[in-house]
Amino acid sequence: MADRIRFHLDENVDPAIADGLRRRGVDVTVTNDVGLTGASDEEHLVFALAQQRVIVTHDEDFLAASKSGHVHCGIAYCHVETRSVGQIIGSLLLIADCLGPDEMQNHVEFL
Repeated sequence: MADRIRFHLDENVDPAIADGLRRRGVDVTVTNDVGLTGASDEEHLVFALAQQRVIVTHDEDFLAASKSGHVHCGIAYCHVETRSVGQIIGSLLLIADCLGPDEMQNHVEFL
């Protein structure tokens, strides 16, 4: 397992968040860059698990998948339009600074 949290942003998350995280040295992928545009939630979960990445999403379907017992490397959920890009970046940086990948395993963090 990686020693630092790595993120994967689904296609509903503003790519400016990925840019802000990358400028701060965080390893992050976005849907378009990894060929998952239009992919199902299941495909995102499989990708993120294989890559050991925490999914960043506004999609409540990921919460349902977690609740049903789907194994994942973590989900960072933010209800749509409740936080600014800067606030989301700050929250994700806090997660990356305070939690390890093992602590995020099958855990949902609400932003």
